[in-house]
Amino acid sequence: MATATAGNRSWYKRNEIAATPWVFLIPGIFMFSLYVIYPIFQSFWISFHEWDGLGEKTWVGLANYERLLGGDRKFETSFWNNIRWLVLYLLAIPMGLFISLFLNQKVFGIRLYKSMFFFPFVISQVVVGLVFSWFYLPNDGLFDVLVGKIGIDISGGILGNPNTATYGIIAAGLWPQTAYCMILYLTGLNAVDPEQVEAARLDGAKGARMLWYIILPQLKPATFIAFVVTIIGALRSFDFIAVMTNGGPFGSTRVLSFYMFEESLSEFGFRMGYGAAIAVVLFFIMLGFIGYFLKSMYQDEKGAY
Repeated sequence: MATATAGNRSWYKRNEIAATPWVFLIPGIFMFSLYVIYPIFQSFWISFHEWDGLGEKTWVGLANYERLLGGDRKFETSFWNNIRWLVLYLLAIPMGLFISLFLNQKVFGIRLYKSMFFFPFVISQVVVGLVFSWFYLPNDGLFDVLVGKIGIDISGGILGNPNTATYGIIAAGLWPQTAYCMILYLTGLNAVDPEQVEAARLDGAKGARMLWYIILPQLKPATFIAFVVTIIGALRSFDFIAVMTNGGPFGSTRVLSFYMFEESLSEFGFRMGYGAAIAVVLFFIMLGFIGYFLKSMYQDEKGAY
């Protein structure tokens, strides 16, 4: 026994530098696997069944996916709304960049301006949704009053019109998302090498050329995080829709996450299998975008060496 104990100690002493990090990583890996990886595979499994969440599962194979792709109008509306969210939500990245460039100055009162721009990020998305719902109120809302003064009349208000409701919700979501991207870029700007900036100035670079060739390459890590977080935010835009329109008017503002909730847990029926199939489609859309950016970043890093 003593020999075995001595052997174990000698092995640890020989591999202490390599083994010690795993002592701290293993609990985190276990929790991540239990609460993230396992539920992902469980969703895949459930999507092949018909299940109400309580009774026995019934194996249906690819029937849920065939129904999704076989002309489900609600799914089509949700899918294309998600594409709109993805495209327009990415505007938060350049807006956050330019606001951070404005705020990255040493002038009087800049801390107050930073606090004002940071404020939307710390507000709950539910609160933001309520504020914008009041802002968009027909006749009485500030938005309706302002557009009415320039002669624009939106029938039923921006949230009551199927053609404009989705864009109104996206605008509400862009407010806090832009603040988040701004914070990422402000952090990245603090890490920009001043020697490179000074050398570029001596070479005559300024304005857009300085930004494109000197600043942005050093902001790639912040840009990558901003892209990933913004894409995830666009695809899980449940809060704003639930608060502002509840999927209406006439189901025109549904997205995949909201449709998944409707099918799985709402009064329309507890179709867990169908809801899981929607979740799987949403997962692959998210995986495709994030995988693309990971590959691009890896190739850039590989090319740098």
